Amino acid sequence: MRHRFLTAGIIAAIVTIPTLVVVRAAAAVPSVSAAVADGFASVNALGQNGTTGGAAGPTVTVTTAAQLADYAGRNTPYTILVAGTITFDDMITVVANKSIIGVGSTARISGGGLQMGSTTRPGNNVIIRNITFVDASDDSISVTNGAHHVWIDHNNLSNGFDGLLDIKRRSTFVTVSWNHFHHHSKSTLVGHSDTWTQDVGYLKVTYHHNFFDNTDQRHPRVRFGDPVHVYNNYYLNNSLYGVASTEDAGVLVEANYFRNVAHPIYVGYDKSGPGRVVERGNVYENSGMPQTAGTVADPRQWYQYTLDNPATLPTTVPAGVGVGRI
Repeated sequence: MRHRFLTAGIIAAIVTIPTLVVVRAAAAVPSVSAAVADGFASVNALGQNGTTGGAAGPTVTVTTAAQLADYAGRNTPYTILVAGTITFDDMITVVANKSIIGVGSTARISGGGLQMGSTTRPGNNVIIRNITFVDASDDSISVTNGAHHVWIDHNNLSNGFDGLLDIKRRSTFVTVSWNHFHHHSKSTLVGHSDTWTQDVGYLKVTYHHNFFDNTDQRHPRVRFGDPVHVYNNYYLNNSLYGVASTEDAGVLVEANYFRNVAHPIYVGYDKSGPGRVVERGNVYENSGMPQTAGTVADPRQWYQYTLDNPATLPTTVPAGVGVGRI
């Protein structure tokens, strides 16, 4: 009983501390959304030069789940344009060299989700852009089974059953940019489980300019990934926590804006062992103090990037994320 009382007191103290603002590194002018993949998805590695999706193949338009599953599962490159609402249950497998892009601002996948790769067919070099995902029966998007060079950009994800976006099982060289995650509990996971150590050496992921809007947790929650680069994201009203680094993951959290987040950064979470976190240049408004530990590799070993001034993110990120903005 005494231990519970002390824990509650500590949490209350964190929630009510005065606003802390730290701005150490910023660009003078906010960036615009990229027309090509940046971050880890842009890196030449594993026999793939950046992420081009289906650019080498024809363009088709789909309006049904059967059409989407057909083209997404073909062994040749395609740019697949999604028109209107496509409703299905479970997951559609997306194999290598595909771009799946919503038409206008009304493309919608309801009830199901997209899975990059299977145990026998790789999901490498895939682009998912400009689609609203709702009411998934499992994950909305799953990057798994060793998929590499995947770019998830300008999507709207909410109200799923499990995770909105999971990246796991030796997947790597992934960029998640300009997405709107909202009104859900489990936003985005990196790393399959505490015991799936096969993820060590993989899971190189960039998150930038995403809006985590009234989502509870996993923004991201990381196991084993190293490095995972989290920059220029806007966090609003995240009830459990912002970022969690666990199981010796290495996470760099820089130039983000946390508003009303009692626990912006955790080192370790629940039953998962501690990870490593370096934080710099973040803004904390009505938020708790971040936890940090250890060192993390500099992403500039792999790619170059420019930081926007984090003070601008509450304006620029909501105005730029989601569908109808590319």
